[in-house]
This record gives sequence, C-alpha cells and structure tokens, in this order.
Amino acid sequence: MDFECLVLYDVVGFEWDEGNLYKNEKKHDIKWQEIEEIFFNVPLLINKDLKYSKDECRCYILGKTDENKKLFIVFTKRDKKIRVISARVMNKKERAVYEKHEKNTDI
Repeated sequence: MDFECLVLYDVVGFEWDEGNLYKNEKKHDIKWQEIEEIFFNVPLLINKDLKYSKDECRCYILGKTDENKKLFIVFTKRDKKIRVISARVMNKKERAVYEKHEKNTDI
C-alpha cells in the first residue's frame, strides 16, 4: 500500500490553480493561506483516506491555523507539492480527537 502522501519531509511547496485556489473560501470561508498554515503548526494529524485513495494517494489532515482555527483538509502529493482537494472546519468528533492530541503535545 502506497503511503507516500503521509510523508511530508520532501515537500517543496503547494500546487494551486484557478480550480482550487478560491474553492474552499467560497464554500467554507477558508482562505488558501490558512490552509497552508496548518502544515507548519503542531500537532498535525495525518491519515490515509482509504475510501478515496483509488487512483492516487489521498490523505486527510487535522491541524490548526495561526489563529487557532481547527481544519480538516483532504490533500494529495504530486511531484513533491501538496495539492489541496478540500478544506473545512473540523466537526465535533474530529475536534475531540485533535484536542486530545493537542493536550499531549509538549511544544
């Protein structure tokens, strides 16, 4: 099973185009800059999205922005770049999981 999208150490940036740059802002009021922020904040919880990882490795991530907005993001990695598929605010269950890990982070 390919878990390449789980590995972020070799990422060199983000892949945005007209199709996905403003999509999450229109649908969920989340700017692309906020989405990028969570990849630099801790804790960062990443899992493979098994349901939708048929043609490419898709992962979801739970993280927070610099302003502490907690987000759920689905993404893939293409040529060492993160391509965001969708982003939204965490639901109640996701927030509980994230906050449990947040309490155990010593940073």
